Amino acid sequence: MPLRDEIKKRRTFAIISHPDAGKTTLTEKLLLYGKAITMAGSVKAKRSKKFATSDWMELEKQRGISVTSSVMKFPYRGHEINLIDTPGHQDFSEDTYRTVSAVDSVLMLIDAANGVEEQTKKLFDVCRLRNTPIMAFINKMDRPGRPPLELLAEIEQVLGIATYPLTWPIGQGDLFRGVYHRATKEMLIYQQNAERSQIVPMATHTSFGDEVEAETAEEVAGELELLEGAGEAFAPERYMRGELAPVLFGSALNNFGVEILLDYLISLAPPPQPRPASERWVAPTDPAFSGFIFKIQANMDAAHRDRVAFMRICSGQFVRGMKAFHVRHKRLMRLGRPTQFMAQDRSLVDEAYAGDIVGIHDPGVFKIGDSLSEGESLHFADIPVFAPEHFVKVQLAEPLKSKQLSKGLDQLSEEGAVQVFRSLTNSNEQILGVVGVLQIDVVQFRLQAEYGVKVAMHPIPYSAARWISATNQAALDKFTSEQGQHLCRDIHGNITLLLDHSWRLKYHQERHPDLTFKATSDAVLAE
Repeated sequence: MPLRDEIKKRRTFAIISHPDAGKTTLTEKLLLYGKAITMAGSVKAKRSKKFATSDWMELEKQRGISVTSSVMKFPYRGHEINLIDTPGHQDFSEDTYRTVSAVDSVLMLIDAANGVEEQTKKLFDVCRLRNTPIMAFINKMDRPGRPPLELLAEIEQVLGIATYPLTWPIGQGDLFRGVYHRATKEMLIYQQNAERSQIVPMATHTSFGDEVEAETAEEVAGELELLEGAGEAFAPERYMRGELAPVLFGSALNNFGVEILLDYLISLAPPPQPRPASERWVAPTDPAFSGFIFKIQANMDAAHRDRVAFMRICSGQFVRGMKAFHVRHKRLMRLGRPTQFMAQDRSLVDEAYAGDIVGIHDPGVFKIGDSLSEGESLHFADIPVFAPEHFVKVQLAEPLKSKQLSKGLDQLSEEGAVQVFRSLTNSNEQILGVVGVLQIDVVQFRLQAEYGVKVAMHPIPYSAARWISATNQAALDKFTSEQGQHLCRDIHGNITLLLDHSWRLKYHQERHPDLTFKATSDAVLAE
């Protein structure tokens, strides 16, 4: 098949939501419809030892939460779907930011009872930074919830994006009877846990028939009249610019609305889009291969202590065993054992195309943000590292395992799971910084489970960090000598200031105008 046709088949998207909105359940139902799995696990069914397919880490299974992005690929109606299930917990928003950098669109999941929640806002802001096209799915319509018009108004007011309902709910909670499909003028009848929705053609949007109680039918007819008369018109170009969100309603737990959602994802969501590099825009149909690393995960296979670098292919065709130019190292390297994933389950891939996500065996040479090509020096847009807000000192329970501790911390920091700092005044003192406090628990758990290192984490009274740079070396040296007890080096050797109070940053900025205090770092790309 020609390159252009292969690329047109690809859809690469991430799912974002507040915790407990049903994201992992929806992910698995999408996989079921794509015939990628035959039975969904349940994050709540721990007694039966069934766990979410997308939650592969042992800690995720124990706590029933997603703490790392999972990559899944499956076919659906002649298309190739690359789906990334992101962490919903706010403490792992950095992982979500990196994920959004690698997709072409986003599916935003909203709980019908809770509406737009705090973490939804934060994740939406990440998408807004990149003008990512967003589709919304309002979940749990079979439970008591807020009126659908109120939910749409909240999305528009809180998130600042227009909405267009592609489907409209007929009733809610115990009175939920299905949805009206506005484009086809059909009613999809809700039946709990049915594999396929029964479709009823309608002469008008008020002729619901005997399936719907008269009062509900009258209410829904009025809402549809309002949408037709005063609602937004659907404009695909506004959706592509991230200005308008198509909205669907359903119940992921009961399979309802999932199939039509998938249909819209392949018909409306964009195929692979051009990607900005420092040198030029890279079109997906460019014949030469290119891509970038957006995620590194160690120990997905505990038996082999492996490291996998996740690569978004930006252009051309990838072939197993090919040699690619590592732009940062300025050398060719063979991309060994390329794999595609269903959570932790993997299969070797012989070829892949722009839009696909491929895992590459990492012998320790890749960093997040690395670019690969067939020879051209391309630098894709930086993936920033955010300043941590919580800090702990690491105390090793068994001093003889200091080597394993250093290896574990280095690998986890290269993944982006934690930031490691070493004090300028005491090089043996290791300080961990994280954006969200739950990350500390994850790092402590993984150090013991994956590296056999037991540690204690002791909080220290810092609440922010800033990377310091200066064009005047003398000014930097003077600051270093004055503030040495509050200064560290990160894993890349960059000087970092730890702050205990927000006012102290302003104080330093006023006293040291020759220095720059940065809240994000692109040092991950530097040698």
